[in-house]
Amino acid sequence: MKNTFGNSVSLTLFGESHGNAIGCVLDGMAPGVAVDEAFIAAQMSRRKGIASVSTPRKEGDEVRIVSGVFQGKTTGTPICMMIENTTQRSNDYERTRFLARPGHADYTAQCKYGGYQDYRGGGHFSGRITAPLVAAGAIALTALKSKGISVGTHIAKCAGVKDRDFSSYGDDIRALSEKDMPVLSDEAYEQMLTAIKAARDEGDSVGGVLTTAVVGIPAGVGEPWFDTVESMLAHGLFSIPAVKGVEFGMGFAMSELRGSRANDPLIMEQGKVMTASNHNGGINGGITNGMPIVFSTCIKPTPSIFKPQQTVDFSKMENAEIRIKGRHDPAIIHRAAVVVDSITALTLCDLLAQHFGTDYLRG
Repeated sequence: MKNTFGNSVSLTLFGESHGNAIGCVLDGMAPGVAVDEAFIAAQMSRRKGIASVSTPRKEGDEVRIVSGVFQGKTTGTPICMMIENTTQRSNDYERTRFLARPGHADYTAQCKYGGYQDYRGGGHFSGRITAPLVAAGAIALTALKSKGISVGTHIAKCAGVKDRDFSSYGDDIRALSEKDMPVLSDEAYEQMLTAIKAARDEGDSVGGVLTTAVVGIPAGVGEPWFDTVESMLAHGLFSIPAVKGVEFGMGFAMSELRGSRANDPLIMEQGKVMTASNHNGGINGGITNGMPIVFSTCIKPTPSIFKPQQTVDFSKMENAEIRIKGRHDPAIIHRAAVVVDSITALTLCDLLAQHFGTDYLRG
């Protein structure tokens, strides 16, 4: 039973969707890092999404810092943060307790925990548990910002609608931090909202692809084999509910190129080694090369839909049909962007602490 991620900087998540509270313990963060509670609240708000295309469940998501912060700065000791659950409607799940919801972890949780798991709202498997992850990620993002490193994620594609690519990384990342729907193009914003609402009106859901950029990361971070930058980021990203694929740089599209086009030529620019292109996403041999780290993440359609679906009643071990009720999102991709930012920041803090020492992020 493991709910902790990271080595030098680690995060432990606890709680269930319909329990009294959810939270996390962030351990290994250097002392002196500024803890901006207004920024934490802003990040939590980004996770809530847009009212017209997000779940009607409205939680205050007020983050209570229990330990590890004094006079607005980290102390270097474990940071415990808690968020109360206040609007649970647990009765929504009584009727379908033994009906495995397709696409959810109901059956696998039953197999692993033998019926002792909290099944309400997905319990510990719920996307609700990403809330404390975002709270911890806000501290990690602040620590990275002090070193000139920024992280931003936009919806590259949703329901067949494409956003424009990153152009000026710094400007685009700053713009995304102020948007409720993390897209770079106003036209894509309207088209995506329309597509998500159409799926909602049909009792269905949609997914998409997020693209993330990290700028300011120094060259030389990462390990050549099992703790490569790609493998550590992928480990964190695949821990997010609904993530079904990750690719770095051009990813699978590189398989269609010859080496002469896929390679990134090295050049000198303003006294620094750079690459003329960035097909490899800022990573060679598992180690950062100083260019922006760029990767894409596949977010599957929300599995809770209102159409009838075939399933199994695992208390009777017989076929059944399920019609899901309750409060569910027709799309979670716009809410997932800040979660991706958060796990990316936490992973990079861990990698930087391992490479430069645990006090590298000290304020």
